[in-house]
Amino acid sequence: MKLPGILADNVKRQKDIGYVLPSSIAASIIFLAISFDVIFGNYPENTKGVAVISIGFGGSVYIILQIFLVTPRIQKYRSLYVWVNAVISGLGLSLLFIALDEAHHTLFDVLLILAVTSTAILSGRGPTYLLIVISSGGACLLAHQGKLTSLTDWTIHLMPMVVSVVITETILRLRQATQKQIHRLEMMNTFSQQINSSLETGQVLSILNAALQKAIDADSYYVGLVDTDTIRLDLFYDSGEYFNDVKIPLTGTFSGWVIENQKPLFLPDLREDVQLEGVQRMQVGKTKPSLSWMGVPMKTAHITGLSAVGSYKPNAFSQADMELLSNLAQHAALALDNTVHHQRVEEQSRLDSLTGTYNHRYFLEALQDHLEQISPNGQVISLIMLDIDYFKQYNDSFGHQVGDEILIKLCKTIQQYIKKTDFVGRWGGEEFAIALPGARGDEAHQVAERVQKSMQSMILVNPKQAQIPAPTVSQGISVFPDEANDIDQLIYLADQRLYNAKERGRNQIEPNPSHWGKIQSSKRKRGAPN
Repeated sequence: MKLPGILADNVKRQKDIGYVLPSSIAASIIFLAISFDVIFGNYPENTKGVAVISIGFGGSVYIILQIFLVTPRIQKYRSLYVWVNAVISGLGLSLLFIALDEAHHTLFDVLLILAVTSTAILSGRGPTYLLIVISSGGACLLAHQGKLTSLTDWTIHLMPMVVSVVITETILRLRQATQKQIHRLEMMNTFSQQINSSLETGQVLSILNAALQKAIDADSYYVGLVDTDTIRLDLFYDSGEYFNDVKIPLTGTFSGWVIENQKPLFLPDLREDVQLEGVQRMQVGKTKPSLSWMGVPMKTAHITGLSAVGSYKPNAFSQADMELLSNLAQHAALALDNTVHHQRVEEQSRLDSLTGTYNHRYFLEALQDHLEQISPNGQVISLIMLDIDYFKQYNDSFGHQVGDEILIKLCKTIQQYIKKTDFVGRWGGEEFAIALPGARGDEAHQVAERVQKSMQSMILVNPKQAQIPAPTVSQGISVFPDEANDIDQLIYLADQRLYNAKERGRNQIEPNPSHWGKIQSSKRKRGAPN
């Protein structure tokens, strides 16, 4: 979990103190050891002995104060404090080096390395190099002025500074790598929490889009899902621009190779020939070609696809980037799989299990939504209520299997004569409702006639494979807003006309076509739009 603001800084500072505590304790012990050696030993110069004792005890106290009192409480002025601390530490070490005799210079080298280690961890590159220059550079040269007469002398006395530089860069690079890995782990943790809680495909892709931008330095990236013989790029970003409705071939492409082989593909330098049989480079998005590319497969029970990133620079990605992309893709695949499963479950809850049409409840919801959408615009919507004549006799005479077959074939017949924007619902038993947004009464009557004629020509056989008579249907039509002001009136009127059609002898459509001519004539007289 990502910690906010000051709390995160405090936690980080406590970790840093924990890292440098061993070296600080060791430095304090060395300071004290030098002091006690001077006190109880035979130091050659009394003045220098006093200086060494003062610096030794002072250094120990300074280290203890910094670790336990100053560093944990410095917040506002931390950027200034690290430089001041580097100057004080460097001057202290310089004075100690000048005061020490040659027998104790090795201890100074150890102290320098410990100081450099602590400063590199706590303060970074700049203050650490300042410490090195002050302590082992100018001060040491001043102490040995006139004594360094050969290259060997210079090498020996500059060696602690060289070692300090090596240690500094090693620590900083390890620290940078560690922080980068921690950042990626934190990002993956946040990403997985966000993406696993989403059940909308668009939201999943949006979260993945943000994660890819933060995690991998790439010029382009996309998420593609298999759609028959192509790969549909549901998310495609290239050089600051998003592209929609892009499809690429499933065969003969890098992406297709990843999906077909279900293996990751890492191409660090596309200036070189790619040895993949039957695969050629394909340019999509901007005209500028990618010189680095990597893709990983995404495979679950409900989806098949890939995630891929590209760069205009060669050798732009590392193996760590490849592993991160793979982890992101795996989480995204599971999340997308959940959205597809959720959508299918929701869709199934809306449908009649036998015919695949909307169930009664959802048909009413969809019809109400359409009425609310078209009402302000003065558009129309027609409703057909349809019932199979003498359906019970088919069940009783030929069995429910034949009855189910009639219901299924009826719904398939209706789907042949309506648009994609139209929808059908099972009202109950053998009764169905057909909503035709944008269709006038005469257009709805034409649909009803086509369904009527198709039902009469339907071929049915009984369980003994003997042909049986085709069923007929009765239908009633109403139109909003020409004849009804709301959904209740619309349904009631269509239902009444269905009843009238049955009363007239069944296999009828109510009202007759002339009725719709009168409706249109009345609207023209009122000046209403058609």
